[in-house]
Amino acid sequence: MKKISLVAYFLVTAIIVFSQPERWQQKIKYNINVKMDVLTNRFAGTEKIEYSNNSTDTLKKVFFHLYWNAFQPNSSMDMRSRELGKIKISEPNPRRQSDGLDWDARVKDRISKLAPNEIGYQRVQSVMINGVAQTLKEHETILEVVLAKPILPKTKVLMDVAFEAQVPLQIRRSGRDNQEGIRYSMSQWYPKMVEYDYQGWNANPYIAREFYGVWGDFDVNITIDKNYMVTAGGDLLNASEVGFGYEALGTKLITTSSTTKTWKWQAYNVHDFMWAADPNYKMITRTVANGPLIRVVYKAVDSLENKWQSLADTVALAYPIMAKTFGAYPYKTYTFIQGGDGGMEYPMATLLKSASIGTAIHEWMHSWYQMMMGTNESLYAWMDEGFTDYATNRVQATLKGRTGFFYDGSYRSYFNLAKSGLEEPASTHADHFNTNFASTATAYSKGAVFMEQLGYIVGDTVRDKILLAYYNTWKFKHPNPNDFIRVAEKISGMELDWYKEYWIYSTKTIDYGVGDIAVVNNKTAITIKRLGKMPMPIDVLITFKDGTQELHVIPLDLMYGQKPAENAISRTLQPAWRWTHPDYNVITSRSIKDIKQIEIDPSMRLADINRTNNKLVIPD
Repeated sequence: MKKISLVAYFLVTAIIVFSQPERWQQKIKYNINVKMDVLTNRFAGTEKIEYSNNSTDTLKKVFFHLYWNAFQPNSSMDMRSRELGKIKISEPNPRRQSDGLDWDARVKDRISKLAPNEIGYQRVQSVMINGVAQTLKEHETILEVVLAKPILPKTKVLMDVAFEAQVPLQIRRSGRDNQEGIRYSMSQWYPKMVEYDYQGWNANPYIAREFYGVWGDFDVNITIDKNYMVTAGGDLLNASEVGFGYEALGTKLITTSSTTKTWKWQAYNVHDFMWAADPNYKMITRTVANGPLIRVVYKAVDSLENKWQSLADTVALAYPIMAKTFGAYPYKTYTFIQGGDGGMEYPMATLLKSASIGTAIHEWMHSWYQMMMGTNESLYAWMDEGFTDYATNRVQATLKGRTGFFYDGSYRSYFNLAKSGLEEPASTHADHFNTNFASTATAYSKGAVFMEQLGYIVGDTVRDKILLAYYNTWKFKHPNPNDFIRVAEKISGMELDWYKEYWIYSTKTIDYGVGDIAVVNNKTAITIKRLGKMPMPIDVLITFKDGTQELHVIPLDLMYGQKPAENAISRTLQPAWRWTHPDYNVITSRSIKDIKQIEIDPSMRLADINRTNNKLVIPD
């Protein structure tokens, strides 16, 4: 029996491995040591980096991100923010807008006003390989390293990096002394190697938007004033030395006369590392069956204690829903940390401005669509923010016991975008949208609609199978839009490239309407008109005066298939609607006198920008 079990195990393992897509990934190991001076808000650090070039290319240079150089007057981020701040936007946009202007309300012109001791900077003093200093060329937030000796394919190289930094006054995501008084929100804080993938180097300057990184392992030692509690996206290795509630119950702490403590953190198979520190932090923990240890770290304010306790309770209840619907969270811990300027996701942790449960769930769901998938957010922000917004709405609705359609907010936001005249294709690089309004509405709302509308096309049950198959196929592999669509095609058995091309690579909109009604051969013919430029499959519900209903399902010819039946209503599957034809006749054998109402898409999942013509009520 043991031999049979072993054979079965290796057979299943082989099938799983074989089913994984073939795409090389670079690999990195960081060993980082920093010493923070809490009086000057500066630190010096070293990185020992092991970089594996798993590509088929010879690398003659490498690049590093120096994010904090953006927090200086006249930087690219500063100028971009002020330029967008001159644009008047009438459309509602709560995430970004302030006083009707398009700049990010958190940034505005604040960078231009920073004093020398408030700016941020990261200065790499040297990059050494085998004792040889490499040539450095700084391009504001990108450091170009010209290699004395190229890195050959399928080889590793060891680098020693020396750097120093000043923590900026908190402007965007990272920094010190934020509005809630958190001393340090330490994200984008170290020289981070730029990702090299099948599209080459992704050396994007930091203009305040999205991120992309190399899968790797982090060992990070942080030396700081002993009165500061440090928390991070990772696992603490020396809890008995630092205390602050991390130590096991009954543990006797190791005492020292030193004025500092060194916190030793570890995070493996992640693409970034964030930490935070404050002398007044408190911590709540929750355990979840078959899930991670949840930590909630916040600034001790008695009046807010109940809100943070409620947040901890709620996210613990949310996890089983997340795991069942989207796949299991693979790490041992997850930490919600008060800090930053709103909500911002990082591997194994998030920064939260306040105890907002909706924000907490949203940021944790990023663990699936950014931290585990690792999609290039600069190129495909909608695959991260949009899928995360979709998941957030779904998890919150499930927690509240809601069923049916609960994406009204995402659809309304997309409709505002589509009608604004400011929409750009979702394929636009995140930094190059003409407005913050379009960038936000596209990434969050149009991305969320993409996923809910996919359920309309293939069926919600099939869409849910796609979600899990996507997770199992592409976690830790940096998927792109076509990778997702190919999973969806394999699971649904349909062709779906047309959906990607229209929804992501164009700004064409959906608009269908009920047209004329006629009697043909003693049957009733109802004309459905395609008024918009984007073709879709169409559901038409006919309600009769006796209370009975007929659901007519019209596939799109480009699909080469149709969704399964979704409810108990009598369903008539119609011939496919050719996308070239603007009109389609739905035939019912019932008399026109029997019809009470005709409605296109009663489920409301079709993102039809003009729903006023979707329903026709026939008077008695």
